[in-house]
Amino acid sequence: MNVTATSRVNHLENVEAPGAMLTTTAARALAVLRISTGLVFLWAFLDKTFGFGYATPAERAWINGGSPTKGFLSNVEVGPLQGFFGDIAGAPWADWAFMLGLLGIGLALVLGIGLRIAAGATIAMMALMWAAEWPLARGAGSSNPLIDYHVIYAIVTVVLAVTYAGHTWGLGRQWAKLPLVRGNRWLI
Repeated sequence: MNVTATSRVNHLENVEAPGAMLTTTAARALAVLRISTGLVFLWAFLDKTFGFGYATPAERAWINGGSPTKGFLSNVEVGPLQGFFGDIAGAPWADWAFMLGLLGIGLALVLGIGLRIAAGATIAMMALMWAAEWPLARGAGSSNPLIDYHVIYAIVTVVLAVTYAGHTWGLGRQWAKLPLVRGNRWLI
């Protein structure tokens, strides 16, 4: 990488506020998108944990011995990973990984911290969930076989991370100043 390209990358890495790149209105709109997307993940975590009766009935709540992955993954009927998903359905490690992912992504987005890690985790989780639903199969329940909500959530978290959306109405600016984060920019 030449000196000009290196300094350009360093400049972008040291952006302290999205206001340097965005209008105030755009920064606020991204903050609303960040918080609302985070609440989607936090709600999924809470409903699966406590069984509020929306997607998860109380008797199947995680705290009542239910498995957050068993119902969904054991019903995977199509796709090249059908056997894999059937094998991990209800496995304690899969339940913990899924629930920690929902909680971690949700908290990161709502608080505006660790958005790069949250984006990577969202991409991984949404890619696996997309593959489990396998919308490429005709009649698999998706109205669009390529771009569905899994892909949109992944794209949204990348946009939020690259625009420093945690700096507006979040703790992103303070997070970026922590010595650990300053020394490991991937933690932003």
